[in-house]
Amino acid sequence: MSRKGDCYDNAVMESFWATLKEECFHTNCFKTRKEAKGAIFEYIEVFYNRKRRHSSLGYVSPVEYEQQEKQE
Repeated sequence: MSRKGDCYDNAVMESFWATLKEECFHTNCFKTRKEAKGAIFEYIEVFYNRKRRHSSLGYVSPVEYEQQEKQE
C-alpha cells in the first residue's frame, strides 16, 4: 500500500461503489433501511457475483472465473 491519500489504494472499491450506486441506487427509491439492505444483498450476491461480467476477469462473472480456476 502506498501513502495516505493515494487514489490507487482504493481504486477497486471506488469502482465497485460507483457501479453499485449506478446500477442499484439510482434506479430504486427505498422506503426503509431494511428494504435498502435487502436490495444491496440481492444486487451483490445474486447479480454482481453470479451474473454480471467483469472486464478484469476476462468478461466472465466472478463465480464463473472461480470455477475456471478450480478446473485448471
